[in-house]
Amino acid sequence: MAKPMTSAERFACVFDHKQPDRLPLLDDPWSTTWQRWKGEGYPEGADPADFFGWDRVAGIRVDNSPRYPVRVVEETDEYKIHTTAWGTTLKNWKSKGGVPEFERFTITDPDSWREAKKRMTPDPTRIDWERLEVNYPKWKAQGAWITVNGWFGYDVFASWIVGYERVLMAMIEEPEWCQDMFRTALELDIAMMEMLLERGYEFDAFNWPDDLGYRNGLLFSLKTYREVSKPVHQQAIDWCHAHGVKAHMHSCGNIMALVDDLVEIGLDGLNPLEVKAGMDAVGLKRTHGAKLVLEGGIDVRNWNDPAKAEAELREKLPSLMKDGGYIFHSDHSIPETISLKEYQYVLALAKKIGTY
Repeated sequence: MAKPMTSAERFACVFDHKQPDRLPLLDDPWSTTWQRWKGEGYPEGADPADFFGWDRVAGIRVDNSPRYPVRVVEETDEYKIHTTAWGTTLKNWKSKGGVPEFERFTITDPDSWREAKKRMTPDPTRIDWERLEVNYPKWKAQGAWITVNGWFGYDVFASWIVGYERVLMAMIEEPEWCQDMFRTALELDIAMMEMLLERGYEFDAFNWPDDLGYRNGLLFSLKTYREVSKPVHQQAIDWCHAHGVKAHMHSCGNIMALVDDLVEIGLDGLNPLEVKAGMDAVGLKRTHGAKLVLEGGIDVRNWNDPAKAEAELREKLPSLMKDGGYIFHSDHSIPETISLKEYQYVLALAKKIGTY
């Protein structure tokens, strides 16, 4: 029997559009889902890669923020209000999953952005070198797929830094401001990645989130995407390819209208392919599977029903996994409505069907 591939070998094979030994497997349970699972038998402190058989993916984070002071404003048994290095004040509920409440933004217009931008200069202290020194040799020994997690683009600034309505209006009325924010954050990410490479810390992929759609389509026109965001995505992808790194983007919502553009500029991988928003993973495999690695596209809403879950996996996985180029994942993340037993059933099926 052949020796199983390491995660690094498996992902590399998939991104080369070749068949690995089995599908790469990973997912993103909510924090409240983890709480439920611990009450259902998941061992406290267990490594998910060991417990579930997930692939090992190690993430390197770099700090590209303006480094505003981070402090706790108020904390109770129910919630914590705190500031971020981007100057945002958040309220996190301790007993609920999902996104926090946003109470205040520091960056609200081009003038406040210019003040923040002055603080965004490359600096070695923006990388946790001690964490890398301890963990990088372990990741390499474990055969982990190593990524750098980027933080730039429309979604980051709309969701976490400036505010949805403000950025959506600015995409039309002040596109130069938006593009300057997106590009500045990316270029600081790039400066930090170059520091990593200079010190001998190699990585396999650059992953970034940029939610560009909602349930019914794009959040703004294709024309606006092409004028404002696409050049920044192109810059990220070009840097990756010049350094032998895969470019992997996360976008929620229905972005079917964007996929041709993303493939045109060389994007290597896309997730999570939300079924509930209308993303057609099997159709994308048929039209773009030779160039674009697909991750996700499995409807987590079915996972409470073993028969429905099995029917979907048996219908989709043979097509998605053909000739490589597919990573098994839910179509977004795993909510607290899914029990540990239900998830383990789905995962066991994925392992069985997803073995080449």
